[in-house]
Amino acid sequence: MLLAGIKRKHQFSPNHVGNDRAIFNCTVAQLKRMGYQVNEYEEDELISRGLVERNIFSMAREPQVLAKLQERERAGGVIVNSVQGVENCFRNNQTRILGNENAPVPESVIMETVKPDKSAFEALGPCWVKRGDFHALHREDVVFVPNAAAGCNILAEYARRGITAVTVSKHIPGDLVKFYGVRGTDFFFHFYPEEYSHSKFGHEAVNGKPNHYSLDTERLKATAFEVADILNVDIFGGDVIVTAKGEIFLIDMNDWPSFAPCREEAALPIAQRIHQLMTS
Repeated sequence: MLLAGIKRKHQFSPNHVGNDRAIFNCTVAQLKRMGYQVNEYEEDELISRGLVERNIFSMAREPQVLAKLQERERAGGVIVNSVQGVENCFRNNQTRILGNENAPVPESVIMETVKPDKSAFEALGPCWVKRGDFHALHREDVVFVPNAAAGCNILAEYARRGITAVTVSKHIPGDLVKFYGVRGTDFFFHFYPEEYSHSKFGHEAVNGKPNHYSLDTERLKATAFEVADILNVDIFGGDVIVTAKGEIFLIDMNDWPSFAPCREEAALPIAQRIHQLMTS
């Protein structure tokens, strides 16, 4: 079977360009071993041209490319991850969807940057402000704010940058744990990022070194897959906070992350999931 594989634009891989490209290459290698022919594309190529392939696996996030992929889905093609899944992981979309599903997420509000809600900041206490229209592309797209005054100042800065809405989430003290998973398979991997020197913007420092609070790994895995089902994302990763009481709060979910600490183990399950969806 012929597949198109779309690589992620470097702009959308802040501080992880090599890692994102590596998991893509490992997945291509596994698919070829399974007998697939894979035509590889850069995101920018697809802005000005179309695709002849019906079925596609993609790390794309460029809105113009996602629109083209959505057209292909409507025509009966299979895209992994689906365009819906990718867009569901955009911050404000994710906040709305998971809030409506009563997922285990911190208390959060969506706020317009030109209308800072000081009372909401005061009610949340220390919190995180995260750009709402997309994923974090720069360190400044996710900011810890200790109080309402700092929160209002950050919203003014976001407004000057052209970001119109943000998610504001209550800060949860505890251990930061990252995870990766693949729907339709048993693959799941979790780790403490500090122990793997794995960081995108260094925000882990706010929570500090892990205390290794009691973690129910089966509940973590079940939570991750339940959220992946809600968001309809097949190849996924995310972050949780584990509190001193062992509570688990999901703070982020991403479509097709780098799988950097486990890419060799992850590539085959990813290829198997693509095969499942292409042949179902």
